Amino acid sequence: MTRREFIGLLSAVLIIRPEDGAAQSSARTYRLGSLTGNVSLSTNTPNAKALLNAMAERGYTLGKNLAYDARGANGELAKIPQLIEDFKASGVDVLVTVGYPASRAAKAAGIKTVIAYGSGDPVATGLVNSLAQPGGMVTGISDDAALLSTKRLSLLRSLSPSIRKVAMLWNKNDLGMSLRYEASAKAAGELGVTVQALGVQEPDDFNDAFIEMDRNPPDAILMVSDSLTTLNRKRVFDYATVNRLPAIYEYDALVRDGGLMSYGPDLDECFERAAAMIDLIFKGTKPSQLPFERPTRYRFMINLKTAKALGLTVPGGLLSIADEIIE
Repeated sequence: MTRREFIGLLSAVLIIRPEDGAAQSSARTYRLGSLTGNVSLSTNTPNAKALLNAMAERGYTLGKNLAYDARGANGELAKIPQLIEDFKASGVDVLVTVGYPASRAAKAAGIKTVIAYGSGDPVATGLVNSLAQPGGMVTGISDDAALLSTKRLSLLRSLSPSIRKVAMLWNKNDLGMSLRYEASAKAAGELGVTVQALGVQEPDDFNDAFIEMDRNPPDAILMVSDSLTTLNRKRVFDYATVNRLPAIYEYDALVRDGGLMSYGPDLDECFERAAAMIDLIFKGTKPSQLPFERPTRYRFMINLKTAKALGLTVPGGLLSIADEIIE
């Protein structure tokens, strides 16, 4: 073989190899699951759209090299262990979770897990060893409950400076939410606000909470969100409206459904950053090597329709800092 023939053959090999590599890469279908204690994050939900769009930007196309399986317990948390077994049987590569119960079950099953939001402090709940070095199979997005609680209470005070007592609703069966409540109660004390603690465990407990508020009326409501409180949100909205109580929630969706105000992490960003972690895990990085992150974008939202129903006038200063206003 002449030198010219050898160089020509080498060039042909160099041209062909990248195509072979691309074919090998595209032949692999990655299996991504999502699990919540609430309704599933099906492909037409805003959170799933944010997640899958971010995955597409990283080269994962649904139906081609990405399979997506969304499941939710619809508030029946006893179903979560079976849902976890279903994921294991399907050979899921990574599971993205929302909420502490789903995250705890995924950890116990040894599934590679990325928490998108809503699981509370992962160190305090025992999900990981530390934020910087999670260890095990779980990583994701954490939150700063003390900072967020202080901000939510200050927003309530900005709306109604006369607020002195705040009723806090949370699921006391959920360790993540109980810790968020404790952080909220501590922040309230530092602001000179009295807390009316109204822990619930099942839907019927909301009736008892409302009776207690009738007996000992608060000035406002702060609801800690998990599957139980979110699935019963309309009852809280209705009570607040009838009793003309300002209330603040943790996520935008609750305000779009009729709540008055929310302040919390930008969930689009949470799912976009979760996608970046999932991509790294698909490529071989261990969850234990990925430090937990905190959101960098937070959103404040006001529903003026609800404010009108409550007989409240929202100060211009609050309107000026809102990221979104429903009119």
